[in-house]
Amino acid sequence: MMPTWIRKEHVAVNVKASNWEEAIQASGSLLLSTGAITQEYIAQMIHSVKENGPYIVIGPGIAMAHARPSEAVHEDAISLAILDEAVSFGSEQNDPVDLVFSFSATGTEAHLKLIEQLSSVLINEEKVEQLRHAQSKEEIFNLM
Repeated sequence: MMPTWIRKEHVAVNVKASNWEEAIQASGSLLLSTGAITQEYIAQMIHSVKENGPYIVIGPGIAMAHARPSEAVHEDAISLAILDEAVSFGSEQNDPVDLVFSFSATGTEAHLKLIEQLSSVLINEEKVEQLRHAQSKEEIFNLM
């Protein structure tokens, strides 16, 4: 059974990024490609990290990029870019990052629900390791 909160077209493996901004751009572009967000939302996610620091790095090697609900969000969605090489986000405890999730929420309730759904996967360390080594979208969907 495929998860309803993440779509196959919102997943990419072996993504190239040379820094954290490119990593967010790559993950965000997966949402952009289906119209879930506008380019402005990607800029808002990057701005949020520049302004608030690497708070989006929520665990070892895991970033959850997002910004406040806004008109730049058209759909509640989550994307995952698995980087081919981990990059630094400036988080002493949890760098480098190789799993970059982006999520867009149309409102506060959706925002919390997406975090809850994603957390239910990320709390399982074995599953996170399997995600890290996944080589295809199908493999990722089977894990989730």
